[in-house]
Amino acid sequence: MSERRLSPFISRGKPPIRLEGAHARVLETARNRLLVTSTVFALAFLVISGRLIDLTVLDQSGVARLAGRAAPDATGRGAIVDRNGVILATSLPTASLYADSHEVMDPEAAADRLMTVLPDFDRGKLVAKLSEGRFAWIRRNLSPNEQYAVNRLGVPGLHFEIEERRVYPHNRAAAHVLGLTDVDGRGIAGVEKTFDRDLAAGKTLRLSMDVRVQDMLRREMVAAVREFRAIGGAGMVLDVHTGEVLAMVSLPDFDPNTPGEDGVGVRFNRAAKGVYEMGSAFKLFTVAMALDSGTTTLRGGYDASKPLRVARHTIRDYHAENRWLSVPEILVHSSNIGAAQMALDVGGPAQRRYLGRFGLLTRSSVELPESGRPLTPKPWRDINTMTVGFGHGIAVSPLQLAAAVATVVNGGLWRPPTVLLRERDAIPAGERVISARTSAQLRGLMRLVVRYGTGRKADVPGYLIGGKTGTAEKLVAGRYRRDRRISSFVGAFPIDAPRYVVLAMIDEPKGNKRTLNYATGGWVAAPVVGRLVTRMAPLFGIAPKLDEELEVKWKPPAPAIKKPLFIAVKEAIADARGRQIAAN
Repeated sequence: MSERRLSPFISRGKPPIRLEGAHARVLETARNRLLVTSTVFALAFLVISGRLIDLTVLDQSGVARLAGRAAPDATGRGAIVDRNGVILATSLPTASLYADSHEVMDPEAAADRLMTVLPDFDRGKLVAKLSEGRFAWIRRNLSPNEQYAVNRLGVPGLHFEIEERRVYPHNRAAAHVLGLTDVDGRGIAGVEKTFDRDLAAGKTLRLSMDVRVQDMLRREMVAAVREFRAIGGAGMVLDVHTGEVLAMVSLPDFDPNTPGEDGVGVRFNRAAKGVYEMGSAFKLFTVAMALDSGTTTLRGGYDASKPLRVARHTIRDYHAENRWLSVPEILVHSSNIGAAQMALDVGGPAQRRYLGRFGLLTRSSVELPESGRPLTPKPWRDINTMTVGFGHGIAVSPLQLAAAVATVVNGGLWRPPTVLLRERDAIPAGERVISARTSAQLRGLMRLVVRYGTGRKADVPGYLIGGKTGTAEKLVAGRYRRDRRISSFVGAFPIDAPRYVVLAMIDEPKGNKRTLNYATGGWVAAPVVGRLVTRMAPLFGIAPKLDEELEVKWKPPAPAIKKPLFIAVKEAIADARGRQIAAN
């Protein structure tokens, strides 16, 4: 019976009732768990998606802006170093403080607590920041002590973001060359701006500057500007064979670590951006082009016995000799009358060609965004040719003047100035401006100026310095003012085998008792160059010379210098030796 009752059931192929119920419960439990898990994940996804939409689309506060900011490069902003590898600018990690007002429970109480550690805030403005939006910068680039003090307060809603702070270890020393960055680390001046992309990529920038020479030059310039109560100044040291700038000073200057604390106008680069009538320093170029073109010779000369009158203009000499002057004497005595006649003989077209090749008619290609454009006569008439011959009626930057003088003394080759280190195989061949013979003649004449002429106060025992003074009245409201001058001296040393050009320019100096109330280039700027040479020459292994002097074998046709120059120079060396022995 049992068999007959089971056989129909088995024949239909259905499992026992007890097994079917257990299997169904297991499947149902698994389905329920899977459904619950899926639902949880779906809800989580919806919450996260909603939050992202809220932050990036709906909420236009600073949180979205912060989220969109690119993270700093892992390498950070690249360092800037001098030619010897000394760090001039680098970046350090710092914390910046911001607030989320949705988390700040009591803005006024939070402001009061925050001001206990950051007391220089304006309370009203701080309360407003703690009350506005989801993101508000409170202070960028906190010091470690400030960050620690704020963190100890435990105020809800205050957060930190790690950023970078640009640091300039030498402070003001090379501020105008380096420039600076804005609060977000972007270059806004100097080489920081010119090479912003490379520095932002973490590349190290190597400059031609020598921080030791930079510091020496700045100290001398600061002392001169202070002594003569000037409104500013500019200084330069340039390698005559490579065009590299070893030092560049502009005063007043600023501290790029705290750029907002030095007042208005201090970021103006007088050395590269400012253009000035440089006065008698231009006589070097007038004599160079006259000798090079064959217009005159060292034995030639001009009548300087009385002022020149051209139309409504009168050209006078500051220290009038009132006689015929030889070409060397025109430089030695800095005769405007002689230089004007010489320039007129050269002619306006030739003058413009030479000045253009000296780099004095176009903006300098130096790697600084602050580069001034020269001011030139338009139209260029005969009277302009004459005044340009002694440095009036044309305005150039001190950097351009230094590069042109380097051309005069280095054998006659012009090379563009640079603030970047040039490897030996990357030094430009240079463009021929004057012949090597003319360059040698000018070196001798520049030595005469320092030994016997207006540049005597640049002469120092043991070092052969050659150069030229410059004093130019400033044009104010359409009139030249005798009480406002640009006084300068540009020199090269050692003049028998030049290596460096040194320039010092003082803007509106005022004479004092020591200078007998004179404020000309020979009194206020020439001594700066002399002192700097004595300091930097030993640094570069340039030994003093007491037994030899540059010989210019020329016998002047005028009676002003009674002996052949080489004899006079040897006697001058004996005098220098005597002064040094006496000093020791």
